[in-house]
Amino acid sequence: MQKILIQLDTDDQPAAFDQVVAVDAGADRILSYGGINENNVEALVHGAIFTRGPADLNNTAIFVGGSNVAAGEQLAQRVAQTFFGPMRVSLMMDSNGCNTTAAAAVVAAKKHLELRGTTALVLGGTGPVGQRVAQLLAGECCKVRLASRSKERAAAACNRIVEGHKVERPEPVAASTTKESLAAAKDVDLLFAAGAAGVCFLSDGCLASIDSLKVAVDLNAVPPTGVSEIEATDKAVDRNGVLCYGALGVGAGKMQVHKQAVRQLFQTNDRKFGTEEIYHLALEMAGLQR
Repeated sequence: MQKILIQLDTDDQPAAFDQVVAVDAGADRILSYGGINENNVEALVHGAIFTRGPADLNNTAIFVGGSNVAAGEQLAQRVAQTFFGPMRVSLMMDSNGCNTTAAAAVVAAKKHLELRGTTALVLGGTGPVGQRVAQLLAGECCKVRLASRSKERAAAACNRIVEGHKVERPEPVAASTTKESLAAAKDVDLLFAAGAAGVCFLSDGCLASIDSLKVAVDLNAVPPTGVSEIEATDKAVDRNGVLCYGALGVGAGKMQVHKQAVRQLFQTNDRKFGTEEIYHLALEMAGLQR
């Protein structure tokens, strides 16, 4: 029986990226649908769960993607609500690569640092990847500072992170300038830059000025990068005494996690891969424990 992945994309045009990854992960067929939202998805879910008997539903899975992460979250929630009893298939949500990227980034840092008790700063922390990085770090008992140009926006993101999670609330900080970013980075061991493309938080020479810093991860591959001293291809590169990862350096791990998650969708009919589940998978693949 063929393994069929149903791609539900909130954008009008389903992402070719997610289709290619699914093929490489072993899906036999990808059925792609664009412009999907919580109001028009029910019939597609019914098509997924009613066409094969319960014993064969592990051969069908649903992937939720698209560029709008909030819309993807709502869509995935609606998909899960449509399941009932044994009539369900495995489900993965990774809109804009938010979950796989955050998981791979935190795992990269964890290879070099004991995260418990570590002080970490997430620049651009109100974005979808930044929030997930902060959430995962908080779950590792890090002391997290979440930075945004607006402290009010940072505080709102911190409140969202603790909703439904037994973690310590990150500290919201404002960082709209290099000077403010450096002030926020005082005494931190670990730094993530997760801002929008073209936003540079720290210019040349800044890394060396953060005496306590041990690991820095920049998730922006589009010049100018979030930390100008970090190259996109950096993978545990020592720069001024700081181990650095760039977006492409993290990207290899992200792709491995993405593919492995898709493979595991077809092991049973009840897997669910969201932020936490994808992180646990990434840890397992790296031989690490939470």
